[in-house]
Amino acid sequence: MSPLRVGDRVPETTFGVLRADGPGSLSAAEVFEGRTVVLFGVPGAFTSTCSEVHLPGFVARADDLKAAGADTVACVAVNDAEVLNAWARQRGVGEHLKMLADGNADFVRACGLDVDLSRFGMGTRSRRFAAVVVDGVVRHLAVENGPGVSVSGAEPTLEALRAL
Repeated sequence: MSPLRVGDRVPETTFGVLRADGPGSLSAAEVFEGRTVVLFGVPGAFTSTCSEVHLPGFVARADDLKAAGADTVACVAVNDAEVLNAWARQRGVGEHLKMLADGNADFVRACGLDVDLSRFGMGTRSRRFAAVVVDGVVRHLAVENGPGVSVSGAEPTLEALRAL
């Protein structure tokens, strides 16, 4: 699969979520249709850069992103919904973000944003990225080419959202 690009529609897949009554799911259509969504992808919950830099930046700037036009700010990771829920509780996410589990990497694989981290014992994971998706169409996409958070952080994503 060629990587997702600006102008492409997000693929129709299903995300795992944890609801008050237990595990559930959301289709990509339920997440993206009729909304402006800031979506960022992380290699994994509880990993150092994801926990200390990437996620906290979006939690801190969630209100600003929403004021700039985002209906939803969401995090996707190749973990199950229970793990993402525990991570969200531990990092104080609250109602700021929607946590989307991509347990089998179906979404990131369909987007061409998967990466093989088997050499680190992590298997298939998401590349680190941030996107602005308007009514299911990618309007901005920034993918990290190396370790760390630079182009996919909350600040550059907020700037991109404001520029749309």
